[in-house]
Amino acid sequence: MNLKRIALFVFLPAVIIAAAAGVVLLHAPDSLAGDDHLQARALSQRGDILPLEKIAERARAEKPGKLIDIELEQKKGIWVYEAEILDDAGRVWELKLDARTGALLKMEQDD
Repeated sequence: MNLKRIALFVFLPAVIIAAAAGVVLLHAPDSLAGDDHLQARALSQRGDILPLEKIAERARAEKPGKLIDIELEQKKGIWVYEAEILDDAGRVWELKLDARTGALLKMEQDD
């Protein structure tokens, strides 16, 4: 069997299947993707935590740079935002902020 036929009968179906799987994942309902964002929105609307925009402002005020990641986690019963900021020197910093008040809890250079 020549290489063109192998490509046509083996690789082409594999590419089509992979593409179809990607479309399914991209259009997965929120129930498949997790509901963390729904919980964060509900906490913010109730006033239990600050909105993401306020936390982003506070994180950049503490460490100027580009906000590259932010996560909301509960630790020991306290909601904490963990933000990662890339500074002008190319270093990544991890900041932990109290999600209710925005107070800086910890800041360290990320590995």
